[in-house]
Amino acid sequence: MEEFEVAVIGAGPAGATAAYLLAKSGLSVLLIERGTYPGSKNVSGGLIYTEVLGQVYPGFWEEAPIERPITGHDIVLLGGDAAVALSFRKAAVESAAPPHNAYSVLRARFDPWLAGKAEAAGATLVTGVTVDKLVIENDRVVGVQAGPDRVAANVVVDAEGTRALLLRQARLIGPFHSGEVSLGIKEVIRLPEGTIHERFLCSRQTGTALTMIGHTLGVSGGGFLYTNRDSLSVGVVAKLDSLHRSGRRPHEILGEFKAHPFVSRLVEGGEVVEYSAQTVHQGGLHHSSTLCGDGYVVVGSAARLILNNLFTLRGMDLAVVSGVAAAQAVLEAHRRNDFSASALSVYRDYLRSTPVYQDMETFRGARSVLSNRRFFEIYPDLACAVTEELFAVHKTPSTKLFRILRDKAKGKVSGLDLVRDAAALARVLAI
Repeated sequence: MEEFEVAVIGAGPAGATAAYLLAKSGLSVLLIERGTYPGSKNVSGGLIYTEVLGQVYPGFWEEAPIERPITGHDIVLLGGDAAVALSFRKAAVESAAPPHNAYSVLRARFDPWLAGKAEAAGATLVTGVTVDKLVIENDRVVGVQAGPDRVAANVVVDAEGTRALLLRQARLIGPFHSGEVSLGIKEVIRLPEGTIHERFLCSRQTGTALTMIGHTLGVSGGGFLYTNRDSLSVGVVAKLDSLHRSGRRPHEILGEFKAHPFVSRLVEGGEVVEYSAQTVHQGGLHHSSTLCGDGYVVVGSAARLILNNLFTLRGMDLAVVSGVAAAQAVLEAHRRNDFSASALSVYRDYLRSTPVYQDMETFRGARSVLSNRRFFEIYPDLACAVTEELFAVHKTPSTKLFRILRDKAKGKVSGLDLVRDAAALARVLAI
């Protein structure tokens, strides 16, 4: 039986960051990845925010395989054959010194770089190995088992991802409810760099991220599109219970989304070079799993650390933050030679002190909006109809916004529900 001071399950941003910091501090670390290489099993929209990553890996943008700085953001409501968009662009951003607020990345390129940093710091990386179970003795996690091989460790860092099969198998967390889980379906579509510049009005130093709502066959969820260097990351995130009720297949939802005129003109002529799908936990503080116990800590999406504040879906920066907090806790436990749940509980304290965790506190009310089907099934069409009327010129006198809204909403949503939903949205975003 091999022995390491720390065994890390999963070489995504959370696991690789924890392994990097622990190995850098002199601990013997085993980093286990079930994919043939880090990133081969990961699915994400593909945005990484620099505030946290830059603290752990200073100047990462100069050496990491990033795609584009994301300098423009669009929020788009997709109606039947129309769209209403709120766009942000910053002037003279091409001349701004890096780092930018966010970069698009492709996980198949980015994750191997992260894992390579951990290796360079002294961690042992093994790939193509599936951990079958957590080894538990006297109610304490003491290592991992993969096939006939057992590895002992003072602490196991669980970064296995959203499904958290090992944690559920060991009954360290409870079962998931379908209403708490979504399915992310994504394509990477290759397009010439010049075409991306023309369609998205960007340059080599700029890029765009679009968050879209509507046109998903009535399934609750939303879409995204990010510009990479010579490709687009395009996908939808659909709530699992809503998808099940619809009877639709995942690729049908993505196909309908891509067929919308607003989206189709952006992806026209592109070649699909990658298709992937993965469950995504709804996340949030109300869903946080047990973060630690005797001999283990849980990081990243395995700990359900996802933030959806309605205009961005953040996961990778939360993963990095949790990897940092976990490493701090493990190092403190190592100094005290105490790996009990009580000793490792400082992980929660480190995590709660971070701005990212506080963002989760700020936007915890987003759950009520995301659970409201009207925001996905009714309001995108309503917004398009109202906006079209605002710009229309008729033979009859024009009317004001409230009356247009009232007329267009008739038979679709009651005035009381409209007021309630507006108030809920305001509480999340403005109050």
